[in-house]
Amino acid sequence: MKLDVDIRLSLGSEPRRFDLRAKFDTAEDRVVLFGPSGAGKSVTMQAMAGLIKPDAGRMVLGDRVLFDSESGVDVPARLRKVGYLFQDYALFPHMDIERNVAFGLMGTFQRSLGPEVAGKVGDVMRVLDITPLRHNLPRELSGGQRQRVALARALVCDPAVLLLDEPFAALDISLRHRVRDELEEIRRRFAIPMVLISHDLEDVRRCADTMVLYQGGQVTQVAHRQGVDDASLVALAEASFMEPLGR
Repeated sequence: MKLDVDIRLSLGSEPRRFDLRAKFDTAEDRVVLFGPSGAGKSVTMQAMAGLIKPDAGRMVLGDRVLFDSESGVDVPARLRKVGYLFQDYALFPHMDIERNVAFGLMGTFQRSLGPEVAGKVGDVMRVLDITPLRHNLPRELSGGQRQRVALARALVCDPAVLLLDEPFAALDISLRHRVRDELEEIRRRFAIPMVLISHDLEDVRRCADTMVLYQGGQVTQVAHRQGVDDASLVALAEASFMEPLGR
C-alpha cells in the first residue's frame, strides 16, 4: 500500500487550540500510529477518512489523491473507499446485526436488503463467524462480537484500506491476544492494508510494519520494521513517551 500523508490543521481556538502537523509515507500494509492520548493520532485518521478537512497539505492512497489543498482536491468521505472502525464501534442500537453490517450498502429509504446486498452481507458475516447473530441487537453481544460486526460493516463495502481507532482498547486484556490474531487473519484473508491507532507497545510489536510516532500534535519519527528487530522497534516506541518534544 502506498500511503502519503502531509497535512496541517488547527482545531478549536485559543487557549484550547490544537495544532496538528502530520507527515509520513509508507509502502507497507500494516501501519501503527503510536503515541500518548491527545497526540493527534485520531485527528489524522479522521482526516484520512474525510471526516475532518485539513487546512493545508496532501493525502495520497495508492494511486488516488484524496486531498490536495493546492489543486482543490477533496474526495468526499463516501467515495474514498476507506473502511473505518471507530473506537466505540458506533453500531446502531435499534438495528439488528444484519442491517448494521448492510448499512453502507443501502439507500436512505431502502427497507429490504435485496438479493445482491444480502449476498455480500451474508458472505462477510460468514467469514467473520457472526451469521448466527444476524437477528440480535448490539446490546445483546459481547465486546468481541460487537467488534466483529463493526469490522464486517467496514469490510462489506470493499475498502482500499481499513482504519482502526484503538481496536483493542474496549476488550479485556485476556481477549486482546486472541483478537489481534483474528484481526491479522482477517487482514490476510481480505488482502487489505490497515492503519491502526494505539498507545500499547504490544500493538507495535504485533501489528507494525511501519510505526508513526506522535507527540504533542506532531509526527516526530517514522520507523520501518525492515532491518529492525521487534525489540528495537518497541524500545523506540517506549522511548517516545519519555522524551520531551523539541521546539
